[in-house]
Amino acid sequence: MPAADSTPAAAETPPNDNSRGRRGQGRDADRASGNGASASGAKDREGGRGAGKAGRAGDRGGRGGKGGGRPVPRPVHPLLVQLADLHPRLFGPRPRPLKLGIFEDLVAAHGEALVPGELKLALGQHVRSSRYLQAVAEGHPRCGLDGEPVQSAAPEHVLHAVMEIWRRRQGRDPQAARAWALGCIAHALEPVHTAGQDRADWLAQVRTQDPQALALVDEAWSELAAFAAKREALRRAYEASGQSVEAFADMYGMDLGQVKDALAN
Repeated sequence: MPAADSTPAAAETPPNDNSRGRRGQGRDADRASGNGASASGAKDREGGRGAGKAGRAGDRGGRGGKGGGRPVPRPVHPLLVQLADLHPRLFGPRPRPLKLGIFEDLVAAHGEALVPGELKLALGQHVRSSRYLQAVAEGHPRCGLDGEPVQSAAPEHVLHAVMEIWRRRQGRDPQAARAWALGCIAHALEPVHTAGQDRADWLAQVRTQDPQALALVDEAWSELAAFAAKREALRRAYEASGQSVEAFADMYGMDLGQVKDALAN
């Protein structure tokens, strides 16, 4: 993490697509962070599958060392263990996205107990871990030191996290990884679609030219449109039926709860 930027937001912001190929993005982030160690000290099973040799820098897609041995987990920065004790809701086994400016908040709260240089390194490792990136990708809000939500993650941070986790998981189960990525992107786009806005507005915020990301965004948007069309058709059929919701659901053999949810939205 560059010394000039003390907040974890910079680590979550994707690099300019024109500056280098996307193929190396995940490896570069892992080199800078220690490949996704979590504050709990447990092996990060999603993104912490580093090289088989201790100290090897890059994530090579989950492969072990020579001979296919068991991958060696990268050590957790000691300060992350301390942060997990101080703020378990933020840095525990299920981390939450950090508010922008959390570095300054930590220094102000703990003073000399946290060495600024080491804190930067620890936060850099933390925000590149798969558990952390998954929390951002799934749309969880950013939280302050007390663990309470204070702000939403920016669209570019969400999409970057989705794509990074998707690439880390591709070697294990490509279909499941893709389905998860589509679900996260659809969740991020749903408020935009519901408000009647165009996905171009959302894409203008994420500023990506990655063809894989753009393809996933297009597919997620199409799924949202198809779902909205089905919901509208259901609403019209219900209104034309003149029956109660219970009778309507029973007539078509539909789940009553799902019908109520569709009509409520």
